[in-house]
Amino acid sequence: MIERYFGFQAKKFFLALAGVVAVALYISNLLFGNASLKVLLQLETYEKHLIQEIDRLKQENAALQKEYFELKELEPTQ
Repeated sequence: MIERYFGFQAKKFFLALAGVVAVALYISNLLFGNASLKVLLQLETYEKHLIQEIDRLKQENAALQKEYFELKELEPTQ
């Protein structure tokens, strides 16, 4: 019956169908799974945010160190 509609033997038809389903599942996992493009883009955005936060904290640390050393110079030595 399948041979009449598709020109394949039933065994070859189901083997090809299983291959198509396997490829479709693999592609859907790439698009929507834990290793998807969406997750990658979110992680890249988060990385940029963290880099900006590191730069801000470095600047804040430098300002606080400057203030600390200025105050330390004003204290009397013992």
